[in-house]
Amino acid sequence: MRFIHSENDLAAGMAALVAQDPRLAPVLEKSGMPGLRRREAGFAGLCHIVCGQQLSTASAASIRQRLFAAFDPFHHDAVRLARPAKLARLGLSRPKIKSIKEIGHAIAKGRIDLEVVGQMEADQAHAALTALHGVGPWTADIYLLFCLGNADAWPAGDLALQEAARIAFGLKRRPDAKQMIKLAEVWRPWRGVAAHLLWAYYHAVKRREGAPVEIKKNSESPKQPVMKSNKESKKKTKKKSKKQTKKSGGGRGD
Repeated sequence: MRFIHSENDLAAGMAALVAQDPRLAPVLEKSGMPGLRRREAGFAGLCHIVCGQQLSTASAASIRQRLFAAFDPFHHDAVRLARPAKLARLGLSRPKIKSIKEIGHAIAKGRIDLEVVGQMEADQAHAALTALHGVGPWTADIYLLFCLGNADAWPAGDLALQEAARIAFGLKRRPDAKQMIKLAEVWRPWRGVAAHLLWAYYHAVKRREGAPVEIKKNSESPKQPVMKSNKESKKKTKKKSKKQTKKSGGGRGD
């Protein structure tokens, strides 16, 4: 099992990845060597990610700041025993309150040991984490990659990764999570390194921050505006003008 704990680890993993799949060489050339991202592991790390689920970066940061300031030291017992009203005042939604409390209960009751999870293979750790209430596939993989440094973690449901893959490989459509899992099989055991590379590539080609972005439910792909023909536009304009004429008394000036 491999981990990315330092910039040197990432560089070594990148060299092995590109040697394994030469198609990624031009991707790396475009993106440059990505920077290493790491966060605190354990209960705090999981809560950090849960707080950011389906929220803007600014909103998530504000909620996290209030949450971690309210519990110092930040411990699962303190959070799981806290009144829901207190957590709600910090900006947490009901589902997120339930999630972080349930995670705290699971740790306290010994249903999961996050230190043991840190020594598991990526797929096994993913299964252990997604068994927790409020921890979906995206949250589990982001935790494995950024909090544990698992070199084979693969957030297949990440929007930015999917779009980066579409552009990098000239795909007609953005691949979904299942297609991304299949696409990344050739990159084992360096799928986490590939994720860092594709986020950096996304930033390079889109000129946006290639940060992890969870796809919201019922919004798998953005709706495109429907372009109407000139005839349809003219008909609508005529109808509007007739209605306005009737409302203004036949178009007479007062």
